[in-house]
Amino acid sequence: MSERIERVFVRCREEKRAAFIPYICAGDPKFARTVEIALALEKAGADLLELGVPFSDPLADGIVNQLAAQRALEAGATVSGVLKCVREIRSASEIPIVLYTYLNPLLRYRFDAFERHAADAGVDGLLILDLPPEEDRSIRELDGFKPSSLPTAKDEERKPVRVRLVAPTTPPERIAAIAMAARGFIYYVSREGVTGARDSIAESLAQKLTIIRQHTRLPIAVGFGISNPEQAATVARLADAVVVGSAIVDLIGKIGDREDLADGVGKFVAPIAVAVRGARFK
Repeated sequence: MSERIERVFVRCREEKRAAFIPYICAGDPKFARTVEIALALEKAGADLLELGVPFSDPLADGIVNQLAAQRALEAGATVSGVLKCVREIRSASEIPIVLYTYLNPLLRYRFDAFERHAADAGVDGLLILDLPPEEDRSIRELDGFKPSSLPTAKDEERKPVRVRLVAPTTPPERIAAIAMAARGFIYYVSREGVTGARDSIAESLAQKLTIIRQHTRLPIAVGFGISNPEQAATVARLADAVVVGSAIVDLIGKIGDREDLADGVGKFVAPIAVAVRGARFK
């Protein structure tokens, strides 16, 4: 497990609270603003940053995040640019960074090279939405590895940890398999469908988290649909981390490429961070 990710969750457990994880799309509206926003988010109370890698066909994302990826790509965002952006954030911050990405951009980059370069840049974890754990080995072999050259355990330790997704429809036996392959934390998708703000929190959340905890001791982050302090506090009483994305991304799109963008984002998330920190585990 990445030391930075582990330290965050240890600290949050000691403080008897959930972690706050904001999501933004790298390169929206441009990389320089992403660095500014990332630092503003940390100042406003973020414990860990989820950074999206722009992709032209983001099937798990709603319209808000799709438009953010489109804006970033139109501004010239590339995978190499995302890693350079992470380096710039890392030069000023030790906040853990998890890249939220689809597999295609990583294959285009070359998967193994991407993992190594991401680690060198300061990426702590990867959340690859369309890569099930069963395909990990086949992806490496597709990428040019021969069985004799597959990475060792020591090689794996130097690469970003692999965060895994669990959905509301995931059966218990499947949760067990996913949990065994996960590192860092589990990301629970609180609702079926794509990303996007919702008016309420799923009533089944507590029950689903109980089932997941029967299969893993990893922290569980909950995302998809959380958009205001009240919802964040509700989730923070049940989960180990609260992810807020679309509401922040929507604000970035509305403010646009202005000097006060990072300040506006920081002011928007501050009450959410306070709500997460103020909520105590039930």
